Amino acid sequence: MNKKEILSRILQIEKELDKRKEEKKLLSYNKDKVHKKQIAFHKCDKKVRFVFGGNRSGKTECGAVETIWRARGIHPYKENKPNVSGWVVSVSYEVQRDVAQSKVLSYLPKNWIEEIVMASGKKGSPESGIIDHIVIRNVFGGFSKIGFKSLDQGREKFQGASLDFVWFDEEPDEDIYNECVMRVLDREGDVWCTMTPLKGLTWVYDKIYLSTNSDVWFTVMDWSDNPYLNPKETEKLEKMMTKDELESRKSGKFRAQSGLVYPEFDIELHVIDPFPIPYDWQDMISIDPGLKNPLSAHFYAIDYDGVIYVVGEHYEAEKDIDYHADKIKSLAKSLNWYTDEKGRLRAIIDSAAEQRTLASTKSVAELFYERDIIVNTKVDKDLWSGIARVKSLLNKRPPRIYIFKNCVNLIREIKTYRYGDGDRPKKQDDHALDELRYYVMSKPQAPAIKQKSESMIAKDKKRLARKLTKRF
Repeated sequence: MNKKEILSRILQIEKELDKRKEEKKLLSYNKDKVHKKQIAFHKCDKKVRFVFGGNRSGKTECGAVETIWRARGIHPYKENKPNVSGWVVSVSYEVQRDVAQSKVLSYLPKNWIEEIVMASGKKGSPESGIIDHIVIRNVFGGFSKIGFKSLDQGREKFQGASLDFVWFDEEPDEDIYNECVMRVLDREGDVWCTMTPLKGLTWVYDKIYLSTNSDVWFTVMDWSDNPYLNPKETEKLEKMMTKDELESRKSGKFRAQSGLVYPEFDIELHVIDPFPIPYDWQDMISIDPGLKNPLSAHFYAIDYDGVIYVVGEHYEAEKDIDYHADKIKSLAKSLNWYTDEKGRLRAIIDSAAEQRTLASTKSVAELFYERDIIVNTKVDKDLWSGIARVKSLLNKRPPRIYIFKNCVNLIREIKTYRYGDGDRPKKQDDHALDELRYYVMSKPQAPAIKQKSESMIAKDKKRLARKLTKRF
């Protein structure tokens, strides 16, 4: 091998080493240490995904990696396709350059890039300028395009395009978000957002955090979720921040949560997937009646350790007793809920159900009784004691109460239940919470563990053993 060939070989090796070095960051993502919430985000198949994360919680990392996986056609958890087109949307062009754009470039190997088009700055050093879009070679052939947009361009600049995805890095304006949802409609694409909720209870809180839409998913990332953060450094930062700042910047929580009645509630801790409830755990139905307002009924179970499970929900407004009774009985049947010897259900209900109105000669309790739902109106309605007991159940570690994720109205109410001007909670959207209090104030008891009865053979063996013991 002559000098020219040796030099050529050395250059090839150096090029290959540079290539591997560039790809190493992406290949090692969530390999050495696993960020479980990042993985959950990538695996989620919902059309709308939001990550509410504190600063340095790992939220932007997963947004950038998701973008590159999709554009390159190498997503490990989803169906890939060629010629993908998407947007990365930042608060401003300056923020784009310093955050989202920088993060994308740090994970994107140069040999995957076909072209970079700059809005400003030099193509040779894109990290110091503003990128308009990047064209990436897709593994299926063809090319994918990642465009960069800024919220301060205004809604009109987000019209017309047909996209496979949009990534919002930080909270978007509602009109721009709605416009981008339309951009992904015809390609059956999706939208995701990684943000720290610093603006309070905005439209994102109402439409995403409180959403019961099955196509909407979110997670909350805390510093403690990021395995790459040094606990000593985060401890120093915590000491420098106020309680409100910590809620947003450390925990990714909406700052106005300080006014919530149940700040202890954590949807990722207290809300669980449904599972078949053992017959012995079935305990009680609790009802808060309503005519124009919703009637709320939940099915409660309790395990052998005294842990409460909310396992079924009926919640509707402007319906009559016949309708509600049929729905409750239908739900009971689907849960294989116990009945008495006459096939009747048993429940507790607000004592107001005993009252008769001018429109009816019978009370709500009597009407339920006639429809084979026996209700007990002797409930403890003390507000403060009930709230204190619910807070205690939520605050235990592990929790003493879990809510099945299909109980969407109870979850919504508990997330939004707030104090008014005084020291009392606002009397609105609390129907499910009222009957939750009735149930916990009934002081439910854990079921007794049934001992297996001994067989006749086992009993004979014991009698024989006693005789032998006496003989010797």
